[in-house]
This record gives sequence, C-alpha cells and structure tokens, in this order.
Amino acid sequence: MFDWENLRHFVAVARAGTLSGAARTLNVDHATVGRRVAALEAELQVRLLDRLPRRCSLTAAGERILELATEMEADAYAIERALRADQPHLVGTVVVSAPPVLVTNFFAPAAAAFRTLHPGIQLALSGEAQSVSLSRREADIAVRLVRPTESGNVTRHLGTLEFALYAAQNYVHRLTPSKWEFIAYDSGFDATPQQEWLRKTAGHRPIACKISDITSHYAAACNGAGVAGLPSFLPRAGDGLVRLDTEAESFSREIWLVVHRDLKSAPAIRAVMDFIIDLVESTPALQTAQP
Repeated sequence: MFDWENLRHFVAVARAGTLSGAARTLNVDHATVGRRVAALEAELQVRLLDRLPRRCSLTAAGERILELATEMEADAYAIERALRADQPHLVGTVVVSAPPVLVTNFFAPAAAAFRTLHPGIQLALSGEAQSVSLSRREADIAVRLVRPTESGNVTRHLGTLEFALYAAQNYVHRLTPSKWEFIAYDSGFDATPQQEWLRKTAGHRPIACKISDITSHYAAACNGAGVAGLPSFLPRAGDGLVRLDTEAESFSREIWLVVHRDLKSAPAIRAVMDFIIDLVESTPALQTAQP
C-alpha cells in the first residue's frame, strides 16, 4: 500500500507544474516534494513525471494516477466536510479568503467585534487576490469580486465595490486634469478589471508609479504621488484625500460570498457567514453608488 502523503505531493506537482510551485502550495521545501514523489514512484514501480529543465511533465501513467488521485482527494475532502458540518458547537477555526483590500481595511478591523460575539471561534483571515478552491478546503468561506463557478458552491451577492479617482488635497496637479499622473498596478495585474479601467481613464497621461497592492496605492496617493483609483469606502476623514471630478467611465466590482454547500449549515461557518453578511450589508459605501 502506498503512502497517501506521497500521493498528495505528486498531485501538487501535477497541478503546479514544478517542484518549487508544489512546495509553495504545500508549505514545505523543494527537496521534500522531490523525495515524496520519488518515493511514490518507487512504491508504484512506475515513472510518473518527466523532470524537464523548467517544468515537470506527466507520463501516461502519471496522467492516469492523477485522474484517480483527484477522485480520491475529492472523496477525502467530502469526508472532512461531512465531519465539519456535524460539529454542533460554535468552536474551531474558520478560514475566510478575501481580496487583500477588504481583509486589511474592512474585515480585520472587525475581528475584535467578532471575537466578542463568538469567543470559541478562531477567525483566520487570508488576503488573496486569486480564487481558492473550497472543495479542496483551501478556505472555508470566500469573499470574491467575481462570482465563482466551482461546482458545489453556494453563492450570495453581498454588495458593490465602487471605485473612483482620488488625489491628495495638496497634489500639485489636482486642479489640472491634463497633467494628472496615475498610480497603477505592476505588470502582473495588467489583465485585472481595475488596471484596465485605470489605464483607459489615464489615456495618454503618464503613470507616476506602479505598486502591487491597492492599500499601498492609497498610501501613495495620501502622500501626493499621483491620482489613484480607489474603492470609495477606503478614503477616510482626515487623510487629506479628495474625490476628483472627472468624466471618466464609472467602475465597480460585485462582492460575492461563497461557501461549499456541505458546510453552509455548520454552526461555526454559519456564524462567520452571518457576521460577514451583516458587516457588508450595513455599510452604505458597499451597497450603493456614492455621489
């Protein structure tokens, strides 16, 4: 009988395409992944991967093993979800994956209030720009700006993340739109809707700087670095930012709450979901467009 942990490491390599990518996913070192996969190949007495200079390619046997392993993995996670759903008490850890801007500036400040309501639940907030798989238990609950399509999920529309242009009150070109310089994302985010909207709005005007996360856009704008496209809930009284009058096309993202259908009634999961729903739906800036 082969070692399930060896199989799990093989599946991670097959999905990531590289040993280093699998190591990051599993939070282990590169050598451990290679050793685990080699051990599985020895146990099964078949080569599963062709190790190329820049990536790993599945052999025919590897393709078949991956197909079977994926089915096994799905069954294992289904067992975990069934056990989790049967827990009757408001205890345990609940992992919530959400965009970093919402985790840092919206959910994290509310963590103390949640702890007061539910002291037996450990809330784990994970700021991630990319979608996670709820079926593979990468998170228990997800808040996303695109409606996920993974099968087995239950979704609920929570609100709207409206964006607008902001600059510091003392920004040197604030009153001269033709001289505005913009704060954009780095090239890794070129395909995101926010970046596309910002670049379209900027037109031929220059990009002053490129920064990878929107909370840093906010900090840069507060210090006069240029014009930033920010969620309207983010600027705060006293930060020196002003919303700019512009004829630019409006832009917003829909906010979705997602949970696997097997877990939607688990008491601890339900408590976190209700807290998120109440928090978002009671925040006017996330419900209606601002004037």
